[in-house]
Amino acid sequence: MVVYYQVAGKKVGSHVLSMAVLGTMFAGSYLALGGGSKPKTAAGPPINASSKEEGDFIQQFLKEVDGGDKKSEKH
Repeated sequence: MVVYYQVAGKKVGSHVLSMAVLGTMFAGSYLALGGGSKPKTAAGPPINASSKEEGDFIQQFLKEVDGGDKKSEKH
């Protein structure tokens, strides 16, 4: 048994109204609880180098080590 309601000048069934309410509720809660993207943080602790050249050397070394590990994992 369906009850019809007059909404904006049109007859709408109670089952359609209930589906619309439930859909809106689930979609709203999904969007509200989904959260945003998390900001990216630094990969490691800060490098305390005594000179710019030392800092550049450490950065280059870390890039090479990270790249080497990824290549060896594929085998």
